Formats: sequence, structure tokens, C-alpha cells
Amino acid sequence: MAKHVAVLMGGWSVERPVSLNSGKACADALEAEGYRVTRIDVGRDIAERLSSLKPEIVFNALHGRFGEDGTIQGILETLRLPYTHSGVLASALAIDKARAKIILAAAGVPVASGRVVSRFEAAKRHVLGPPYVLKPVNEGSSFGVVIVREGREHPPQEIGREDWPHTEWLLAESFIPGRELTCGIMGDEPMDIIDIRPATGLFYDYDAKYAEGGSVHVIPADLKPNIYRDIQQFALTAHQALGCRGVSRADFRYDDTPGGTGAVVCLEVNTQPGMTQTSLVPDMAAHAGMSFGELVRWMVEDASCDR
Repeated sequence: MAKHVAVLMGGWSVERPVSLNSGKACADALEAEGYRVTRIDVGRDIAERLSSLKPEIVFNALHGRFGEDGTIQGILETLRLPYTHSGVLASALAIDKARAKIILAAAGVPVASGRVVSRFEAAKRHVLGPPYVLKPVNEGSSFGVVIVREGREHPPQEIGREDWPHTEWLLAESFIPGRELTCGIMGDEPMDIIDIRPATGLFYDYDAKYAEGGSVHVIPADLKPNIYRDIQQFALTAHQALGCRGVSRADFRYDDTPGGTGAVVCLEVNTQPGMTQTSLVPDMAAHAGMSFGELVRWMVEDASCDR
């Protein structure tokens, strides 16, 4: 009899729309692969729903807080339901960009200089010398990211508004010019690197990530062999240092601008990479000859407790 897989999607983070797209794509692919699939739009009653449903495996397609921060993973561990992606500790560490940076730096992975500030402080004065980047310490999908350009006289006022939908704490980092690169890890093997080129603008924002034609994915990235190997090794080191499991994805900036530093800097590690039609990890898998269905099958067969 086909294995029964519950696909968790939706939830209540700001990344809910992305998660619904990821979940639908993964559920459709798993059904095509022959699994018995139950789709769950996750609410606060998720423990009760899973207790009564009793699936054999849980495919976690949630993104953002609750789904990606160790909270749902703790529920799944308590229920002893095997699940995909990283466990409690790795998820909690990776989503907190400031704490993750401490661990990555200690493991020898280069990170951008910066510090944690309150959004009110950042709205009153420049917390770093422009250009710099402000981003919520625990959001993904580029939500809440503000780039303060060189020569900007006043700090960004929007982060001090009453209707700011993100966390009170921001990570302020020096802006790294150059290219946006990303590398997935599957098991303990680096995947090929993608050079992400937004169709418009200089920044890989929400639209560039998820709108059709929003960005061009160049794979494999055109890099010198030593730089290519370094980035793959940094991604693997980051995955292992945080204790990630299954599939993760590390994002980088590479300053290859004329007269630039030539530095490679790791921005963050995603423990629940997007799985939509425009997502990066499915592109990496396809480049390696693995279909979307084979990718989600691998994730399901890799699922376990105690991750």
C-alpha cells in the first residue's frame, strides 16, 4: 500500500502565499509518484489534526516563522511523526540570522560585518555607514529587506511605522556589491551553484524570487574553478555547522566588481528552501538530471524523527 504523506503548507507567517505554492507543487508531485497525500493548510490545531490523521510521513512545506523555526519540528518530534528537512535545533538557529552568523563565522564560513539593532533605532539614524542592508532577523523570502544606498541622507522611515509587519529587531549588514549566488546541499553533497540575475533592479526581492520571469537562473554559475569549489565547500560547512538535514540552501554575495574586494560572503542558510516552479533547488536538481518528482520522493524517503 502506498505510503501516506501529509503535506503541511500555508500557516500564518508572512510567507504563507509562498508556502501554499510550494505545498501544492510538492503534493501534486508526490501524488504523481504514487504516494497517498493529504494536504493540510496548517492552523493552530495542527497537533490534534495530525494525531487523528496519523500519516506515516510529514512533508514540511511551510516557510517562515512557526514552520521553519523549530516550532512545528518540536510538535512532530513529540508526536513521533517522521518529517522532512531539518530538526528543531538547526531550524531555530538558521532562521535567526544573527545567531546563525556566529556559528558560521566560528566554522570558517565568511559572513558580512554588521550588528542587531531595533527598528526604531534604525529609523532615527544611520546604524552603519551607507551603503548597508537592514533585514528582519527571522524572516525569509526577502520580506522586510531595505537597502540603504550610498549617499542617502536620511535613514529609512518605513521601518519605524506602526504598521510595520515584521519583527522589532533587524540585522544591519554592510552592503556587498556584485553577484547573488546560491548553492544547495542534498544529504551531505553540494549541488551546482546558480547565479541569480534579477530581470529588473539590483536586488533579488520577492518579485524576482517568485514572479514568472522575475529572474534568470544561470546554472552552473560562470565562476573560476577555485571560487566555485570554495562556495560549494562553504555551503556544505554551513549545512553541517548548523546541523541541517535533508535539503538546505545557502545564499552568497560575490564581489567581482571592478576594483572590488573579490570576497565571497554567506548571507544565510535556508532550511526550508522554496519548492515552487520558479524555485532554486528544483532547478539545481533538474540540472543534475533529477526530476521534480524524484526530488520530492528523495525528501520523503529521507524523512525521520530525531533530526
